[in-house]
Amino acid sequence: MYLTQGLHRGAQQHPDAPMTICGDRTRSFAEVRDRVARLAGALRGLGVESGDRVAMLALNSDRYHEYLLAVPWADAVLNPVNTRWSADEIAYSLRDSGTEVLVVDDAFAALVPAIAERAPDLRAIIHGGDLPTPDGLLDYEALITAAEPIPDARRGGESLAGVFYTGGTTGFPKGVMLSHNNLAASALGGVASGFLFGPRGRFLHVAPMFHLADLAGWYGTLALGGTHIMIPVFDPVAVLSAIAGHRATDTVLVPLMIQVLADHPAIGDHDLSSIEHVMYGASPISAAVLERAMKAFPQAGFTQAYGMTELAPIATLLGPADHAAGRLRSAGRAAPHSEIRIVDADGAEVPAGTVGEITVAGGHVMLGYWNKPEETASAVRDGWMHTGDGGYMDAEGYVYIVDRLKDMIVTGGENVYSAEVENAVSGHPAVAACAVIGVPDEEWGERVHAVIVCQPGATLTAEDLRDHVKSLIAGYKAPRTIEIVDALPVSGAGKILKRDLRAKYWDATGRQVH
Repeated sequence: MYLTQGLHRGAQQHPDAPMTICGDRTRSFAEVRDRVARLAGALRGLGVESGDRVAMLALNSDRYHEYLLAVPWADAVLNPVNTRWSADEIAYSLRDSGTEVLVVDDAFAALVPAIAERAPDLRAIIHGGDLPTPDGLLDYEALITAAEPIPDARRGGESLAGVFYTGGTTGFPKGVMLSHNNLAASALGGVASGFLFGPRGRFLHVAPMFHLADLAGWYGTLALGGTHIMIPVFDPVAVLSAIAGHRATDTVLVPLMIQVLADHPAIGDHDLSSIEHVMYGASPISAAVLERAMKAFPQAGFTQAYGMTELAPIATLLGPADHAAGRLRSAGRAAPHSEIRIVDADGAEVPAGTVGEITVAGGHVMLGYWNKPEETASAVRDGWMHTGDGGYMDAEGYVYIVDRLKDMIVTGGENVYSAEVENAVSGHPAVAACAVIGVPDEEWGERVHAVIVCQPGATLTAEDLRDHVKSLIAGYKAPRTIEIVDALPVSGAGKILKRDLRAKYWDATGRQVH
């Protein structure tokens, strides 16, 4: 399999059908194929060679769709950049991956000087926006117009498709290497389940396109010859208007988005009957929110997906029938392309109902971490991805997540590693010691919470700390709440006992994660 396969098939079978809808622009399959071939030619003209990385820092758009296709067409490797990162985090990922070409849109053009200063190996920055191109940047549309189309390299199979950066346990992002086969296995496994993405559907891109959850929806829709509808960012009125105006059939959301949409006062003003499939992830959904959402989207089947970047990203699916059967606390059963085992500390499979580590095997398991062979060897053993999530499986194969063995928080659909937040928090002059944990939150699922020992005589407010942290890392990672204590609980070996810190927040819930 290769990423551009669906574009060729769609342009052959229905060349004049709409492939992308973005604002007032609608482009057919034939038009997109021509633009992709020219953009690939432009990248080659900029010196992009086989296996080179090309990054994109942008909101959702039809140009993002073209980037996802043109880079492999040019025999290069994708590096979609997290739009919520700081300039330091973005530059680190570019330096670490050796990226030399970056595409930015209007929303991030102002960040270019700071990024370029921190990533001096960038030799070309392309402006892919609608406003005038800033000085020093290359114009996306001018490049396409001037370039000659080139043949598709048909880069595919086990070759590297993209480097997708995720939070790191050491405080630095790490690049997950995914092949074309990895991405195909996950997306087509979702299609094969029957829960997601109908033939010639109309997929609404609401979640950010740099995220693997949206990419699974993008690939599934591409494979089935569907239409891609883009809105730049999640905005409830824009989502409702796009569904009603373009008759969207499929989308990917996080539970918080579903709640906001279901409770929005304008929801009754829009015809939402076209939506057939809603995939959500990052956390379970409450029965009350699901009930309101099912009324809002009367024709939709809701499917929860559990997974991670390293699994491209889908591991398990909880389908619509399981939602109706009251299994909302479960993360579902192994997806068609996936195999799940629960193992003990020695890697031996444990009996049903016994808590252990969730491990996953299949064609979607990553190639490894970019330039991190030791971390790769620790995570993938004998073909099984060790997720770092604690859980159990019942006798029918349903997986239940009860804890995270890795020190990670999932807040509003984003993964946050405590180490990177602690590194930022500890730099505040008022902080003597700190521990960062996730605690239950009705709106965000989990919120980032900092437990802090202050320097003698120092005072600290949550607002001061957030401002400090946001100057160093992405704002969503900053603690929403803080707790000042005299001392942190530690083990005999001096390790901070985070389970003790979490206990008063989580014990009443019967689990350690949302």
